[in-house]
Amino acid sequence: MSSGTDKIVSSIMSEAQGKADVIIQDANAEVSAIQAKAEKTAEAEKTKILENGKKQSEMRYQQIISEAKMNARRAKLDAKEDVIEAAFSQATGELKQKAADGNDDYKDSLSKMIKEAADEIGGNDLIIQLNEADTNQFKQELSSDTFELDGIKFQLGEPIKTIGGAILKTSNGDIEVNNTIEARLERYKSILRSEVADVLFK
Repeated sequence: MSSGTDKIVSSIMSEAQGKADVIIQDANAEVSAIQAKAEKTAEAEKTKILENGKKQSEMRYQQIISEAKMNARRAKLDAKEDVIEAAFSQATGELKQKAADGNDDYKDSLSKMIKEAADEIGGNDLIIQLNEADTNQFKQELSSDTFELDGIKFQLGEPIKTIGGAILKTSNGDIEVNNTIEARLERYKSILRSEVADVLFK
């Protein structure tokens, strides 16, 4: 190859190498830019994910705390309700015992309950139903199944299952007043519950 040809080849090679170097430099710069952008994006995404995770964990924490407080309040209310029901159960047991003993306090209360029921009906010739013990006690003290109390005529009906107290009704059965101990407790339970709660938990 002549010296002229060598010079041309050498020139072409040198020019090609220069262009290649430029292309490689540009490619490296672009790769670096892409990597930097990717790292920046990844860091932003990482921060975003961490922030979202923090928010979600905070929300979950607050939810857990709220549920725990609500469950604690419910448990406290349930415990109070159990104590109140136990108090009612004990009171019912004591009333049952007093009625079974037939002491003077119960007899006075029974007379008042009968009178209240009669006043509520507002009639005469009423049928009265008592528990078996009270029915037998009345029969022992009466010469017949009919008697008067404060000017009102009563007729003893069939015994009923109750702790104590009485059910009164007109002879035709159109009007009936349940003034048994259980019925009275049920009627006044909401009022008594508040009073019992005040005594137990104040």
